[in-house]
Amino acid sequence: MGVWETLQERGFIAQCSNEEEVRNWLNNEKITMYCGYDPTADSLHVGHFLTLMALSHMQKAGHKVITLVGGGTASIGDPSGKDDMRKMLTIEDLDHNAVCLKNQISRFLDYSDDKAIMANNADWLRKLEYLPFLRDIAVHFSVNRMLSAECYKSRMEKGLTLLEFNYLVMQSYDFLELYRRHNCVLQVGGNDQWSNMIGGIDLIRKKERASANVLTFTLLTNSEGKKMGKTVGGAVWLNPEKMSPYDFFQYWRNVGDEDVKKCLSLLTFLPMDEVERLSSVEGAELNKSKEILAFETTKLVHGEEEAKKALEASKALFTGNADRSSMPTTELTSSDLTELDICALLVKVGLVPSKSEGRRAVEQGGVKINEEKVTDVKKLISKTDFDNNELLIQKGKKKFHLVKLI
Repeated sequence: MGVWETLQERGFIAQCSNEEEVRNWLNNEKITMYCGYDPTADSLHVGHFLTLMALSHMQKAGHKVITLVGGGTASIGDPSGKDDMRKMLTIEDLDHNAVCLKNQISRFLDYSDDKAIMANNADWLRKLEYLPFLRDIAVHFSVNRMLSAECYKSRMEKGLTLLEFNYLVMQSYDFLELYRRHNCVLQVGGNDQWSNMIGGIDLIRKKERASANVLTFTLLTNSEGKKMGKTVGGAVWLNPEKMSPYDFFQYWRNVGDEDVKKCLSLLTFLPMDEVERLSSVEGAELNKSKEILAFETTKLVHGEEEAKKALEASKALFTGNADRSSMPTTELTSSDLTELDICALLVKVGLVPSKSEGRRAVEQGGVKINEEKVTDVKKLISKTDFDNNELLIQKGKKKFHLVKLI
């Protein structure tokens, strides 16, 4: 089975500019491809995790991968899927975030012996001169065609700045630059980037009289078609300082039953016959499959040792005997307990986004402290609620947090 069929079987492939040509490239040749990551934050999230898994499959098949950090394009910000213009970041913030992203990306790909290249488009975009760029590159782009792109159509009513209008042109120029520097002939990315990506094909054809293609991957959505990767605390980050390995583990442990097969296919390297077996069971056996999914994803992102700790901590919630050291933990002092009610505590530890949500959870009987149900929404937290200076707070059946009094 060729890598094209592997990607297809596991559910990665969404759209391709020339399926026959790209399939032949991937199965029968050794090519160079690239995927871009704008450093708008200091961490990647699960959407990036999916593209990195696809890149890993292709690298294992012998293709060279360029991971391009967008220190230049992020100065503008991608308008795709946004109601308003993105927040403008300073050059210092962008450079800091770029370093953070490079460190995370390097966990997924082999950069030894020129098997992969890490690049930053700031190296060429920040050096461009405006008038020469307009005359040499922008002249090849039709405004009418750009306005028909989905990433711009959705913004026309609210207003689209000239700044953002350049994003597609700059991303296309990245493809041309990487073609010239590394003979890169394929750009890959999430399917929401399709309209941004196809401009590079035309630019390479016009400037270099060469063939290039784009391939997009499916977005990580649940069985209802909604994007996965959101929690009460925000995005599911890959940085352990923004989301602990335990919380990362628990996110995948608690996915919907209908999403187990998709997540195992896209986010693990388990063979597909094993994926089929794990996703075809029911009840308690399916919960074991979710545990395997959580362990495998956590191992890939945070390492096997952290995955084992998260698994042990997860079991501790139900047995009461295992080590709780890897549970998400908040430390409080005696002064923090002054007038701290149960709803405020739920917000403080990140189990709910607001006190009103906390009140609703208590009223519905979904909150426990040290396995005792809380019924009073005005309950104040005191030292007597702690057992050996520890308090285990639970929301629903699956969300736990350890509070330590120091």
